[in-house]
Amino acid sequence: MQDHIQQAADHRKGLLITAFGGMMLTIDIPLIKLSGGEAWSVVASRGGMTFLAALIMWAGLRLFTSNREPVIPGRTGLLVTVLYGIAAISFMMAVFHTTTANLVFILAFNPMFAALMGWLLIGERPKPQTFAAMVAMVFGVALIVSDGLQAGNMLGNGLALFTSLVLSLIITISRKARTGMGFAPLFAAIVPCIVGLIIIGGPSEIVLPQPGWLMLNGLIVIPVAFWCLATGPRYLSGPEVAMFYLLETILAPVWMWLIFSEAPTRLGLIGGAIIITALVAHSLWQLSAHRRATRSLAPRHPV
Repeated sequence: MQDHIQQAADHRKGLLITAFGGMMLTIDIPLIKLSGGEAWSVVASRGGMTFLAALIMWAGLRLFTSNREPVIPGRTGLLVTVLYGIAAISFMMAVFHTTTANLVFILAFNPMFAALMGWLLIGERPKPQTFAAMVAMVFGVALIVSDGLQAGNMLGNGLALFTSLVLSLIITISRKARTGMGFAPLFAAIVPCIVGLIIIGGPSEIVLPQPGWLMLNGLIVIPVAFWCLATGPRYLSGPEVAMFYLLETILAPVWMWLIFSEAPTRLGLIGGAIIITALVAHSLWQLSAHRRATRSLAPRHPV
């Protein structure tokens, strides 16, 4: 009985932590746009601030806890960190070259890419339900990309698709390694920082009309959001955590519409609706399957 009460308490804690992280992540792109900065200036500044926040968090863990895990665990950790850095750059460029709705809808394809790569690279064959969701999402992405071709923002859509592909590769490598990579995305922020500074010619060339918004984003929002979302799996199942990542897909375009009047195009909205529907249906199926498996493993009282 006591174990059941503790499990319920841990589950509630996990829901609160992960929901908070997911909500924080939804304001990432609006804060980037509110800074009013030039693209590479934003890339360099946001990366540097996130890296600084990661250093502070890491130092705090070393000082006040017994955690002594390496920040970058071996060659695999280094590869994952570099890939996160590349994904951060392509993500930021996509922010400036396509609409927020198109970006988050295409990024939502990441779980399906990860399922496909898991099959190809580590032999984890997806279930038929996953294949069905993939087909629907490919159709949705095709609508968004074709709309981008007509609107002239094909570069941004391509960068969003590339980012989704790299993130799915990171997930697959991390799963195969079975090693903690919690700090990898935060410490990887030094990569876009260095690249951005090289391109603009140094810190003196940074152009940020409203730096306060970017400071809020890089120093607080991104570190807290990723920490919460990385902590969620300690208390929740994978499908439950994945559901909270959908908050950005759903809410980020809403914030952009309310703040900047950036409304999705008709085709983009239809494609996004198809992607979200497929993702939600797939996540609910995963959650149901996980709960059935958990119940089947639970000890039964003799009759």
